[in-house]
Amino acid sequence: MLLYVGGPLDGRVEIRQARHGDPLPTVTHVHLHGGPKVVHRYDLEPLSEGVGVYNLRPQVRRPARDESAAD
Repeated sequence: MLLYVGGPLDGRVEIRQARHGDPLPTVTHVHLHGGPKVVHRYDLEPLSEGVGVYNLRPQVRRPARDESAAD
């Protein structure tokens, strides 16, 4: 069983069948809408055998590219 904490997937629970193998260490969720795409990443924190929590990774702020700067 996997629980998602934070972001747009907050509170989602996933029951994962053993035949699917181990859960991924990071899950990427991409939200497409009328504006720019929004990307959230969740990192797995295993709690016990078969149980884990995907915690929302803090977003990294990148400085906006200055179009007026000379190359």
